Amino acid sequence: MPAMLPVPADGAPRLTAVLGAALASVAAGPNPLGLPSATSAVVVLVDGLGAANLAARSGHARALAGRMSKRDVIRTVFPSTTAAAIASFATGLMPGVHGLMGYRVPDRRHDRVVNQLSGWDDRMVPEEWQRHETVFDQALERGIRAVAVGGTRYATSGFTRAVLRGAEYRAGATIADRFAEAARVVQEGPALVYVYVSELDQIAHAHGWESDRWISALESLDAEVAAFERRMPRGVGLLVTADHGMVDVPAHRHVFVDARPDLLEGIRHVAGEPRCLGLVFEPDLPATDRAALLDGWREAEGARAWVLSGDEAVAAGLYGDVDPANRDRIADILISARAGVAYYDRREADRRGESMVGQHGSMTDDETRIPLIRAGVFTRS
Repeated sequence: MPAMLPVPADGAPRLTAVLGAALASVAAGPNPLGLPSATSAVVVLVDGLGAANLAARSGHARALAGRMSKRDVIRTVFPSTTAAAIASFATGLMPGVHGLMGYRVPDRRHDRVVNQLSGWDDRMVPEEWQRHETVFDQALERGIRAVAVGGTRYATSGFTRAVLRGAEYRAGATIADRFAEAARVVQEGPALVYVYVSELDQIAHAHGWESDRWISALESLDAEVAAFERRMPRGVGLLVTADHGMVDVPAHRHVFVDARPDLLEGIRHVAGEPRCLGLVFEPDLPATDRAALLDGWREAEGARAWVLSGDEAVAAGLYGDVDPANRDRIADILISARAGVAYYDRREADRRGESMVGQHGSMTDDETRIPLIRAGVFTRS
Protein backbone atom coordinates (compact mmCIF):
# COMPACT_ATOMS: atom_id res chain seq x y z
CA MET A 1 0.00 0.00 0.00
CA PRO A 2 1.13 3.61 -0.59
CA ALA A 3 2.23 5.95 2.19
CA MET A 4 -0.65 7.64 4.00
CA LEU A 5 -2.28 10.12 1.64
CA PRO A 6 -2.76 13.76 2.69
CA VAL A 7 -6.49 13.83 1.92
CA PRO A 8 -8.22 16.83 3.53
CA ALA A 9 -11.06 16.10 5.92
CA ASP A 10 -14.55 15.92 4.45
CA GLY A 11 -16.10 19.36 4.41
CA ALA A 12 -12.79 21.19 4.17
CA PRO A 13 -13.21 24.32 1.99
CA ARG A 14 -12.27 23.66 -1.61
CA LEU A 15 -11.84 25.59 -4.82
CA THR A 16 -15.02 23.92 -6.12
CA ALA A 17 -17.15 26.13 -3.85
CA VAL A 18 -15.71 29.52 -4.77
CA LEU A 19 -17.46 30.52 -8.00
CA GLY A 20 -20.81 29.11 -6.89
CA ALA A 21 -20.57 31.08 -3.65
CA ALA A 22 -19.83 34.24 -5.62
CA LEU A 23 -22.90 33.62 -7.78
CA ALA A 24 -25.04 32.97 -4.71
CA SER A 25 -23.98 36.31 -3.26
CA VAL A 26 -25.48 38.07 -6.29
CA ALA A 27 -28.44 35.74 -6.73
CA ALA A 28 -29.38 35.84 -3.02
CA GLY A 29 -29.26 32.07 -2.63
CA PRO A 30 -27.80 29.79 0.07
CA ASN A 31 -24.09 30.53 0.26
CA PRO A 32 -21.59 27.67 0.82
CA LEU A 33 -18.90 30.10 1.98
CA GLY A 34 -21.14 32.42 3.95
CA LEU A 35 -20.54 35.40 1.67
CA PRO A 36 -22.84 38.40 2.16
CA SER A 37 -25.07 39.74 -0.60
CA ALA A 38 -23.35 41.69 -3.36
CA THR A 39 -24.52 43.73 -6.33
CA SER A 40 -21.80 42.06 -8.43
CA ALA A 41 -19.08 39.54 -7.66
CA VAL A 42 -15.58 39.52 -9.15
CA VAL A 43 -13.44 36.41 -8.74
CA VAL A 44 -9.76 36.67 -9.67
CA LEU A 45 -7.98 33.36 -10.20
CA VAL A 46 -4.20 33.72 -10.20
CA ASP A 47 -2.61 30.72 -11.86
CA GLY A 48 0.14 29.31 -9.63
CA LEU A 49 -0.25 31.56 -6.57
CA GLY A 50 -0.20 29.09 -3.68
CA ALA A 51 -0.78 30.16 -0.09
CA ALA A 52 2.81 29.28 0.79
CA ASN A 53 4.15 31.24 -2.19
CA LEU A 54 2.19 34.32 -1.18
CA ALA A 55 3.14 34.03 2.49
CA ALA A 56 6.83 33.68 1.64
CA ARG A 57 6.74 36.89 -0.44
CA SER A 58 4.25 38.81 1.69
CA GLY A 59 6.44 41.90 1.75
CA HIS A 60 6.01 42.20 -2.01
CA ALA A 61 2.22 41.80 -1.91
CA ARG A 62 0.97 43.82 1.01
CA ALA A 63 -2.57 44.25 -0.26
CA LEU A 64 -3.06 40.51 -0.80
CA ALA A 65 -0.98 39.09 2.03
CA GLY A 66 -2.34 41.64 4.47
CA ARG A 67 -5.81 40.18 4.00
CA MET A 68 -4.83 36.49 4.15
CA SER A 69 -5.22 34.81 7.52
CA LYS A 70 -5.32 31.10 8.29
CA ARG A 71 -9.07 31.22 7.66
CA ASP A 72 -8.40 32.41 4.13
CA VAL A 73 -6.60 29.26 2.94
CA ILE A 74 -8.51 26.55 1.07
CA ARG A 75 -7.59 23.46 -0.97
CA THR A 76 -7.48 22.86 -4.68
CA VAL A 77 -8.28 19.51 -6.31
CA PHE A 78 -6.19 16.49 -7.28
CA PRO A 79 -4.11 16.62 -9.33
CA SER A 80 -3.10 20.17 -8.48
CA THR A 81 -2.91 21.31 -12.06
CA THR A 82 -4.62 23.96 -14.16
CA ALA A 83 -6.82 21.79 -16.38
CA ALA A 84 -8.40 19.90 -13.48
CA ALA A 85 -8.54 22.87 -11.09
CA ILE A 86 -10.05 25.52 -13.36
CA ALA A 87 -12.59 23.00 -14.62
CA SER A 88 -13.57 22.34 -11.00
CA PHE A 89 -13.66 26.07 -10.26
CA ALA A 90 -15.89 26.76 -13.25
CA THR A 91 -18.29 23.85 -12.78
CA GLY A 92 -18.27 23.47 -9.00
CA LEU A 93 -17.58 19.76 -9.54
CA MET A 94 -14.68 17.50 -8.63
CA PRO A 95 -12.54 16.12 -11.50
CA GLY A 96 -14.11 12.68 -11.27
CA VAL A 97 -17.42 14.22 -12.31
CA HIS A 98 -16.46 16.85 -14.90
CA GLY A 99 -13.86 14.55 -16.45
CA LEU A 100 -10.81 16.79 -16.84
CA MET A 101 -8.69 14.51 -14.70
CA GLY A 102 -5.32 16.18 -15.09
CA TYR A 103 -2.90 17.74 -17.55
CA ARG A 104 -2.16 14.80 -19.87
CA VAL A 105 -4.61 11.92 -19.49
CA PRO A 106 -5.25 8.60 -21.22
CA ASP A 107 -7.71 8.59 -24.09
CA ARG A 108 -8.01 4.84 -24.27
CA ARG A 109 -10.68 4.92 -26.95
CA HIS A 110 -8.13 6.37 -29.37
CA ASP A 111 -5.04 4.72 -27.84
CA ARG A 112 -3.29 7.96 -26.97
CA VAL A 113 -2.54 10.52 -24.29
CA VAL A 114 -4.28 13.89 -24.64
CA ASN A 115 -3.32 17.31 -23.35
CA GLN A 116 -6.44 18.84 -21.78
CA LEU A 117 -5.17 22.40 -22.07
CA SER A 118 -4.08 22.43 -25.70
CA GLY A 119 -4.85 19.03 -27.23
CA TRP A 120 -8.45 19.52 -28.32
CA ASP A 121 -9.33 18.08 -31.72
CA ASP A 122 -12.19 16.40 -33.58
CA ARG A 123 -11.73 13.28 -31.41
CA MET A 124 -11.92 15.31 -28.18
CA VAL A 125 -14.79 17.74 -28.66
CA PRO A 126 -15.03 20.13 -25.68
CA GLU A 127 -18.81 19.96 -25.33
CA GLU A 128 -18.71 16.16 -25.34
CA TRP A 129 -15.58 15.67 -23.22
CA GLN A 130 -16.92 18.00 -20.48
CA ARG A 131 -20.70 17.60 -20.52
CA HIS A 132 -21.77 19.46 -17.38
CA GLU A 133 -23.15 22.96 -17.10
CA THR A 134 -20.88 25.60 -15.65
CA VAL A 135 -21.55 28.12 -12.90
CA PHE A 136 -21.71 30.69 -15.69
CA ASP A 137 -24.57 28.71 -17.26
CA GLN A 138 -26.29 28.78 -13.88
CA ALA A 139 -25.83 32.56 -13.69
CA LEU A 140 -27.54 33.04 -17.04
CA GLU A 141 -30.40 30.81 -15.93
CA ARG A 142 -30.90 33.19 -12.99
CA GLY A 143 -30.78 36.26 -15.21
CA ILE A 144 -27.32 37.33 -14.09
CA ARG A 145 -24.71 38.39 -16.60
CA ALA A 146 -21.59 36.18 -16.66
CA VAL A 147 -18.28 37.48 -18.00
CA ALA A 148 -14.86 35.83 -18.20
CA VAL A 149 -11.84 38.10 -18.68
CA GLY A 150 -8.61 36.47 -19.79
CA GLY A 151 -5.77 36.54 -22.29
CA THR A 152 -6.49 37.05 -25.97
CA ARG A 153 -5.07 33.67 -26.97
CA TYR A 154 -7.52 31.79 -24.75
CA ALA A 155 -10.67 33.37 -26.19
CA THR A 156 -11.59 30.53 -28.56
CA SER A 157 -9.53 27.64 -27.20
CA GLY A 158 -10.96 24.16 -26.71
CA PHE A 159 -10.35 24.44 -22.99
CA THR A 160 -12.37 27.68 -22.85
CA ARG A 161 -15.20 25.96 -24.71
CA ALA A 162 -15.08 23.07 -22.25
CA VAL A 163 -15.10 24.99 -18.97
CA LEU A 164 -16.22 28.59 -19.54
CA ARG A 165 -19.47 27.91 -21.37
CA GLY A 166 -22.14 30.46 -20.53
CA ALA A 167 -19.67 33.31 -20.00
CA GLU A 168 -19.15 36.20 -22.37
CA TYR A 169 -15.40 36.23 -23.02
CA ARG A 170 -13.54 39.52 -22.96
CA ALA A 171 -9.82 39.64 -23.70
CA GLY A 172 -7.09 41.67 -22.07
CA ALA A 173 -3.44 41.46 -23.09
CA THR A 174 -2.02 42.48 -19.72
CA ILE A 175 -3.01 42.14 -16.07
CA ALA A 176 -3.89 45.85 -16.06
CA ASP A 177 -6.03 45.43 -19.18
CA ARG A 178 -8.00 42.62 -17.56
CA PHE A 179 -8.71 44.52 -14.38
CA ALA A 180 -9.75 47.55 -16.46
CA GLU A 181 -12.17 45.32 -18.37
CA ALA A 182 -13.59 43.89 -15.14
CA ALA A 183 -14.09 47.43 -13.84
CA ARG A 184 -16.07 48.32 -16.96
CA VAL A 185 -18.27 45.26 -16.54
CA VAL A 186 -19.24 45.97 -12.93
CA GLN A 187 -19.98 49.60 -13.81
CA GLU A 188 -22.54 48.34 -16.34
CA GLY A 189 -24.69 46.52 -13.79
CA PRO A 190 -25.01 43.26 -11.80
CA ALA A 191 -22.66 40.53 -13.02
CA LEU A 192 -20.57 37.52 -12.10
CA VAL A 193 -17.06 38.29 -13.36
CA TYR A 194 -14.11 35.91 -13.58
CA VAL A 195 -10.63 37.36 -14.14
CA TYR A 196 -7.82 34.98 -15.08
CA VAL A 197 -4.19 35.93 -14.39
CA SER A 198 -1.74 33.56 -16.10
CA GLU A 199 1.51 35.47 -15.82
CA LEU A 200 2.79 34.21 -12.46
CA ASP A 201 2.42 30.58 -13.52
CA GLN A 202 4.20 31.19 -16.82
CA ILE A 203 7.08 33.01 -15.15
CA ALA A 204 7.40 30.35 -12.45
CA HIS A 205 7.61 27.58 -15.04
CA ALA A 206 10.33 29.42 -16.94
CA HIS A 207 12.35 30.95 -14.11
CA GLY A 208 11.01 29.63 -10.79
CA TRP A 209 8.66 31.24 -8.30
CA GLU A 210 11.66 32.35 -6.24
CA SER A 211 13.02 34.40 -9.13
CA ASP A 212 13.13 38.19 -9.29
CA ARG A 213 10.84 38.09 -12.33
CA TRP A 214 8.16 36.25 -10.36
CA ILE A 215 8.42 38.76 -7.52
CA SER A 216 8.05 41.63 -9.98
CA ALA A 217 4.91 40.06 -11.45
CA LEU A 218 3.51 39.53 -7.95
CA GLU A 219 4.10 43.20 -7.13
CA SER A 220 2.28 44.24 -10.32
CA LEU A 221 -0.64 41.96 -9.50
CA ASP A 222 -0.85 43.27 -5.95
CA ALA A 223 -0.94 46.86 -7.16
CA GLU A 224 -3.68 46.08 -9.68
CA VAL A 225 -5.83 44.29 -7.08
CA ALA A 226 -5.50 47.23 -4.68
CA ALA A 227 -6.32 49.78 -7.39
CA PHE A 228 -9.29 47.72 -8.59
CA GLU A 229 -10.74 47.48 -5.11
CA ARG A 230 -10.47 51.24 -4.64
CA ARG A 231 -12.50 51.93 -7.77
CA MET A 232 -15.12 49.19 -7.40
CA PRO A 233 -18.69 50.47 -7.01
CA ARG A 234 -20.17 50.18 -3.55
CA GLY A 235 -21.70 46.78 -2.91
CA VAL A 236 -19.36 44.77 -5.17
CA GLY A 237 -17.57 41.75 -3.69
CA LEU A 238 -14.06 40.65 -4.67
CA LEU A 239 -12.40 37.26 -4.18
CA VAL A 240 -8.81 36.35 -5.10
CA THR A 241 -7.88 32.69 -5.33
CA ALA A 242 -5.64 30.33 -7.31
CA ASP A 243 -5.70 26.95 -9.03
CA HIS A 244 -2.57 25.54 -7.35
CA GLY A 245 0.69 26.46 -5.69
CA MET A 246 4.26 26.10 -6.95
CA VAL A 247 7.49 24.36 -5.99
CA ASP A 248 10.83 24.96 -7.70
CA VAL A 249 12.64 21.82 -8.83
CA PRO A 250 16.24 22.25 -10.05
CA ALA A 251 17.53 20.10 -12.90
CA HIS A 252 19.66 17.95 -10.60
CA ARG A 253 16.42 16.81 -8.91
CA HIS A 254 14.95 15.37 -12.10
CA VAL A 255 14.16 11.64 -12.03
CA PHE A 256 14.19 9.86 -15.40
CA VAL A 257 11.74 6.97 -15.50
CA ASP A 258 13.39 5.54 -18.61
CA ALA A 259 16.41 4.72 -16.41
CA ARG A 260 14.32 1.78 -15.22
CA PRO A 261 13.40 -0.03 -18.47
CA ASP A 262 12.43 -3.10 -16.45
CA LEU A 263 9.62 -1.07 -14.90
CA LEU A 264 8.41 0.19 -18.26
CA GLU A 265 7.85 -3.24 -19.78
CA GLY A 266 4.08 -3.53 -20.00
CA ILE A 267 3.60 0.26 -19.88
CA ARG A 268 1.94 1.56 -23.04
CA HIS A 269 1.74 5.28 -22.27
CA VAL A 270 3.31 7.78 -19.88
CA ALA A 271 0.77 10.46 -18.98
CA GLY A 272 0.33 13.05 -16.23
CA GLU A 273 3.03 15.64 -15.59
CA PRO A 274 6.40 15.84 -13.84
CA ARG A 275 5.04 16.10 -10.28
CA CYS A 276 2.23 13.59 -10.83
CA LEU A 277 3.13 10.97 -13.38
CA GLY A 278 0.56 8.54 -14.79
CA LEU A 279 1.54 5.15 -16.23
CA VAL A 280 -0.90 3.30 -18.47
CA PHE A 281 -0.72 -0.48 -18.87
CA GLU A 282 -0.79 -2.38 -22.12
CA PRO A 283 -4.46 -3.41 -22.49
CA ASP A 284 -3.74 -7.14 -22.48
CA LEU A 285 -1.21 -7.09 -19.62
CA PRO A 286 -2.00 -9.92 -17.16
CA ALA A 287 -3.12 -9.02 -13.65
CA THR A 288 -0.02 -10.58 -12.11
CA ASP A 289 2.25 -8.38 -14.24
CA ARG A 290 0.20 -5.32 -13.36
CA ALA A 291 0.61 -6.03 -9.66
CA ALA A 292 4.33 -6.63 -10.11
CA LEU A 293 4.78 -3.29 -11.88
CA LEU A 294 2.91 -1.45 -9.13
CA ASP A 295 5.06 -3.14 -6.49
CA GLY A 296 8.19 -2.37 -8.48
CA TRP A 297 7.41 1.33 -8.73
CA ARG A 298 6.59 1.46 -5.03
CA GLU A 299 9.94 -0.05 -4.19
CA ALA A 300 11.74 2.30 -6.57
CA GLU A 301 9.98 5.58 -5.71
CA GLY A 302 8.01 5.04 -2.50
CA ALA A 303 10.55 6.98 -0.43
CA ARG A 304 9.94 10.20 -2.35
CA ALA A 305 6.48 9.77 -3.89
CA TRP A 306 3.02 8.45 -3.23
CA VAL A 307 2.78 5.49 -5.60
CA LEU A 308 -0.71 4.12 -5.95
CA SER A 309 -2.95 2.38 -8.43
CA GLY A 310 -5.76 4.16 -10.21
CA ASP A 311 -8.23 2.02 -8.25
CA GLU A 312 -6.61 3.11 -4.96
CA ALA A 313 -6.82 6.75 -6.00
CA VAL A 314 -10.53 6.36 -6.76
CA ALA A 315 -11.19 4.50 -3.51
CA ALA A 316 -9.37 7.21 -1.55
CA GLY A 317 -11.65 9.85 -3.08
CA LEU A 318 -8.78 11.83 -4.59
CA TYR A 319 -10.90 12.72 -7.63
CA GLY A 320 -14.18 12.92 -5.72
CA ASP A 321 -16.95 10.68 -6.99
CA VAL A 322 -15.90 9.28 -10.35
CA ASP A 323 -18.41 9.08 -13.17
CA PRO A 324 -17.98 5.64 -14.82
CA ALA A 325 -17.70 7.44 -18.17
CA ASN A 326 -14.54 9.16 -16.90
CA ARG A 327 -12.86 6.20 -15.20
CA ASP A 328 -10.67 5.36 -18.22
CA ARG A 329 -9.08 8.80 -18.03
CA ILE A 330 -7.27 7.83 -14.82
CA ALA A 331 -3.86 6.19 -15.29
CA ASP A 332 -3.19 2.70 -13.93
CA ILE A 333 -0.24 3.77 -11.76
CA LEU A 334 0.12 7.25 -10.28
CA ILE A 335 3.48 8.53 -9.04
CA SER A 336 2.79 11.70 -7.06
CA ALA A 337 5.92 13.39 -5.75
CA ARG A 338 6.34 13.96 -2.01
CA ALA A 339 9.96 15.14 -2.18
CA GLY A 340 11.28 18.00 -4.31
CA VAL A 341 11.65 15.95 -7.48
CA ALA A 342 10.11 15.93 -10.96
CA TYR A 343 9.68 12.88 -13.19
CA TYR A 344 10.58 12.87 -16.87
CA ASP A 345 10.81 10.36 -19.71
CA ARG A 346 13.78 10.99 -22.00
CA ARG A 347 12.15 8.91 -24.74
CA GLU A 348 9.67 11.75 -25.38
CA ALA A 349 10.07 13.45 -28.75
CA ASP A 350 9.54 16.87 -27.17
CA ARG A 351 11.75 17.34 -24.12
CA ARG A 352 11.31 21.10 -23.72
CA GLY A 353 9.42 20.47 -20.48
CA GLU A 354 12.68 19.55 -18.78
CA SER A 355 13.63 23.24 -18.80
CA MET A 356 10.79 24.10 -16.42
CA VAL A 357 11.76 25.26 -12.94
CA GLY A 358 8.42 25.87 -11.24
CA GLN A 359 6.30 22.72 -10.93
CA HIS A 360 2.98 21.53 -9.52
CA GLY A 361 0.52 18.66 -9.74
CA SER A 362 1.11 16.63 -6.60
CA MET A 363 -0.52 16.50 -3.15
CA THR A 364 1.94 18.46 -1.00
CA ASP A 365 0.71 21.44 0.99
CA ASP A 366 2.77 23.82 -1.13
CA GLU A 367 0.90 22.66 -4.22
CA THR A 368 -2.61 22.20 -2.83
CA ARG A 369 -3.11 25.04 -0.31
CA ILE A 370 -4.36 28.17 -2.05
CA PRO A 371 -5.58 31.58 -0.87
CA LEU A 372 -9.17 32.76 -0.80
CA ILE A 373 -8.80 36.47 -0.12
CA ARG A 374 -11.92 38.56 0.45
CA ALA A 375 -12.29 42.24 -0.37
CA GLY A 376 -14.98 44.79 -1.12
CA VAL A 377 -18.30 43.81 0.40
CA PHE A 378 -16.86 40.33 1.05
CA THR A 379 -14.25 41.68 3.51
CA ARG A 380 -14.37 39.78 6.78
CA SER A 381 -15.80 41.81 9.64
